[in-house]
This record gives sequence, structure tokens and C-alpha cells, in this order.
Amino acid sequence: MRHDGEQIDLIWFSEIQWDFLSTRKQRLLARFPAEWRILFIEPFAVGRPSHWLPVKRGRVTVVTVPFLKNIPPGKPQLFDNPLIRWIVTLAGRFIATFWFRVLSFASATRIIGLSNIYWGGVAAAMPCRVRFYDANDDHLGFTPGQPWLHDSMRRFVEKADLIFSVSQQLLEKLEPRTEQRYVELGNGVEFDHFARPRVQAPSRLSVLPSPILGYAGAMDWLDAGLVASVAKAWPQYSVVLVGPAYASDWAERHAALLELPNVHWVGKVGYDELPAWVQRFDLALMPLERSPLKRASNPNKLYEYAATGVPILAIDYCDAVRQARDVAHVALTPEEFVRLVPEALADGRREERQAFARAHSWDALAAAMVRELEAAMMRRRA
Repeated sequence: MRHDGEQIDLIWFSEIQWDFLSTRKQRLLARFPAEWRILFIEPFAVGRPSHWLPVKRGRVTVVTVPFLKNIPPGKPQLFDNPLIRWIVTLAGRFIATFWFRVLSFASATRIIGLSNIYWGGVAAAMPCRVRFYDANDDHLGFTPGQPWLHDSMRRFVEKADLIFSVSQQLLEKLEPRTEQRYVELGNGVEFDHFARPRVQAPSRLSVLPSPILGYAGAMDWLDAGLVASVAKAWPQYSVVLVGPAYASDWAERHAALLELPNVHWVGKVGYDELPAWVQRFDLALMPLERSPLKRASNPNKLYEYAATGVPILAIDYCDAVRQARDVAHVALTPEEFVRLVPEALADGRREERQAFARAHSWDALAAAMVRELEAAMMRRRA
């Protein structure tokens, strides 16, 4: 057994920069026990701050290592060239190894976690006690035109001792071996952060007519046509969109939606401010596109909405939404979504929603992940 206080080293290769988005990885790792030392390898991204020298985020050490990265569709796929890929891989491996040694993460007793499949082949070859893959998304779904990337992911998944997945659909896509341990571990919520009442309402909301139908999240995944249908069907209601658009042309492509008189896009707001916005929604909307990528997802916003207690109306686009029917209205079609707005507005199941959210807290999920990793270490020692 692991002795109390025994130090455990974990390296996590992430597809997201630590300071860019507040995601599953940050929420889980921030809750690991004190005896875990954690190194977070983040990618380089043009136009965003990087950490070329290690920085501390709580007990997690974060460092940027430039490595392979997808190029937007329609552009020449630079890393499809095997020679260029080999050179960049060699450089990335060298930089990562340098930091492993400097920061004392080079021991073969370490744990290696992966959610950035570009590192798959390299991470599969690194000596360690336990490997795990965190399928927080359909990572290959973002890069369907790069077959070499499939090989990179497969090399790591086949050597993984443990696979975490946010949905059953993702587990099925990964096709784990019979002897591999795989765990469905969904996403969660900072319950107190969203449930604690915020007295001060955002000034931009206080001037809008009620009721307010609100969406909080990335614009890129919205079914813009469905949002427009809601706005047109209920012109007396305010439709408020809170969140960034990562595609530079999103606003241009959806100008017709944004020009509707009762649609208000406020852009990105800070994580600390977000609960004040959601708590002022009269109805929280989940009008997400029904694509293969989204069908395999497990949306944080479902639990964040529920933690505030506000009514929820979602389109049926993934299993997590279907499993929330006891606390949310779920529409099977866009037409039903539009029609259900008044009924969903009157949904008084506030306590049930908050109990549902509390059961999906990050504290519970982090504890489950730690238990699984420690059990995997025990199995490797046996």
C-alpha cells in the first residue's frame, strides 16, 4: 500500500493552457492531496501568454513546451510532413526532458497523464509507473484530417493503465482492451462558487426587459439558428449570450442573429463574475449544436446552471443532458425547444437542481480520480 505522506509525482500533458480557460484539468488537479507534486505541460498558442519559465498555480507547476499543433482546416498541414514532424518532436522531447530533470520529475516512478494527443507517441515511450488517458473530449474529432495523429493517440491509449472518460460514447470510440481499467468520470462544478447568492447584478443586465433567457459558454458551439428562432418567437423576452467566440469570424457569420433587437451578446466575462450573470437568468438555455463532437461531451454548464438553481432548457444533444431530465426541460427537436420556453420558465424545481449539482462537485470527482490512480499504482506494484 501507499504510505501516508509518500510523495507522488504526476506529469499532465494538456491541450489547454492553464491560464487560458478554467477547465476540468485545473479543477481536478487543484484538489489533489498535498503529497502529490504536479507538473502541467501546456502547449504554445499564438497570441496568448506563455510560461517559458515554470510558474506555480497553487501546488501545480506550469510550464510551456512548444510542440506539434493542428493548423486550421483549409491551410497547408505543416506537420503532415514526416521530416518536419520528426524535427519538432525531437525538439519538444528535448525541452520537456530538460524541465523534467530541472524540476525533479524524471523518476521512473512518476505518473504520466495525457489529454493532449499530440504528445501521445512521445508520452507512450516515457518510463513511468502508471499511464492514464483523460478523454475529456473527442480529441480526434477536432483533427479528422491528420491520420498520423490517430496513431499518436492510439500508441498512448494502448499502453495506458487507466482510461478516464466523460461519456460512454468516448469510451466506445477508444475501444479499450479487456484488461484495461476504464472509468466514466464526468465533468463537474464549483458548487459554492455558483450557488452563493450574488447581491450585485451586472449593470448590463439590469437595463434589459425581463424575462431574461440566457446562455453562458463559448459561442462557437451554439446552434445559432435555434437561438434566432427563440428570439423571434418570443420578441418580448431578452436573449442574453455570455461568453467568447474563439473563431475570429463568428460574429460576421452570425450577424443576422446578433442584429435581432432582443439578442444581446456581452462577450467574455471573468469566472468570478459568471455566477452573478447566471443567477439573473430567468431561464438558462443550452441550445447547443447536435454534432458528433457534442454528442460525446459532458457539459460543465449543465452543472453550473443547476448550482444556481435557475430553470434550465436544453436541446437533447448528449447523454448528460438526457440524464438531467429530473431537473431540466429537455427538448427533442428545435421546434419543441422554442415551444417549451414558457413552461421551462415556470419550472420551480430549484432545490432538486441544486442537489443534482452538489452531487457533481469537483471535490467528489477529484477524490474519485485520486482513488483510481492510487489503485493503479498498487496494481503495478503487485
